[in-house]
Amino acid sequence: MKPPRLQILPRLGEESEEPDRLGDLPHPREMLDLVGHQEQERDLLDAYRSGRMHHAWIVGGEEGIGKATLAYRFARFVLAHPDPTSPSVRHATTLEVDADARAAKLVASQAHPDLAVLRRGPTRDGKSFSSVISVEDMRGISSLFRSTAGAGGWRIAIVDSADDFNASSANALLKMLEEPPERSIFIIVSHAPGRLMPTIRSRCRTILLRPLSESDVARVVTGVGEPDAPPAAIAQAASLSKGSVARAFKLLDEGMLALRTRLKDLFERLPAVDDKVALALAEATTKRDGLAFEQFVEAAEDYLGQAVSSRAARPAAALQPFAELHEKLSAGRREVDAYNLDRRPLVLATISGLAEAVRKAGG
Repeated sequence: MKPPRLQILPRLGEESEEPDRLGDLPHPREMLDLVGHQEQERDLLDAYRSGRMHHAWIVGGEEGIGKATLAYRFARFVLAHPDPTSPSVRHATTLEVDADARAAKLVASQAHPDLAVLRRGPTRDGKSFSSVISVEDMRGISSLFRSTAGAGGWRIAIVDSADDFNASSANALLKMLEEPPERSIFIIVSHAPGRLMPTIRSRCRTILLRPLSESDVARVVTGVGEPDAPPAAIAQAASLSKGSVARAFKLLDEGMLALRTRLKDLFERLPAVDDKVALALAEATTKRDGLAFEQFVEAAEDYLGQAVSSRAARPAAALQPFAELHEKLSAGRREVDAYNLDRRPLVLATISGLAEAVRKAGG
């Protein structure tokens, strides 16, 4: 039996691309259910009803594990229950808000007057989104905190994600965090909190989310976007997802699971390599908007990690070729991305390097 679909608020208005939406799946602001992360949810709830609510929170963790969903869930709860001493807050066991609540509907429709969202803005031609959050993108937050708060008195800013800041916008956020308005909350989503400015981190409390379990990934995939996908495909995508729903959906993209199976077969045959198979894989992994190449790099890195782990008892010299190849692959990936180079030579060199590393390690 398939798990029930998750609670999703209806999308209002015309559908459009957004920089913080995964394809045509529900936006995190539309998700009422939270899968996993119960401990972190309780931490936020306890902090809110303690009466000593910190003004800035970093919600950190891998991409696609529910950070933004938790951020919107917390914002909805505070906006729906502005008095942290009220019975409804005291007796709450989760941050769940009823779908019919006014705050839930306003947040889903991007119309709540006391909530601002900071994210990458459109490019000048309006055809895509900027690669960074600029100072100009911060006008919405600045306007929110200059205005008078609504009846509840709370004003909330969600940043999704802080990894997109440039130096100027990061410093602009820092200034806001240094002089926070009364009854304000900043919820800052970050895929790599350790890379944020130390001065920003020092002014925030950090909640780290762990990757989801395979069963939780499968539940979300089934519940929000792929109810008709074969259960076996969903299970395989979840097993390869490393706890990320975003990664699982990419794997369910046409041909990606079959590609991973081909790569797995190639790696299992090492150090033997069929040149025709290698050439075919080089073509297959470099022809589709980088998604197939991403799967190759991820599969190769997984294999390198497993190769080192399975040979941990061997002398360091036997492991050195794997470590060197990992560095070459990382450097090569950065180079082809930076200069838009042909990826096929890197794929072929990596396959050859893997075969040589296995030979040197004695199988």
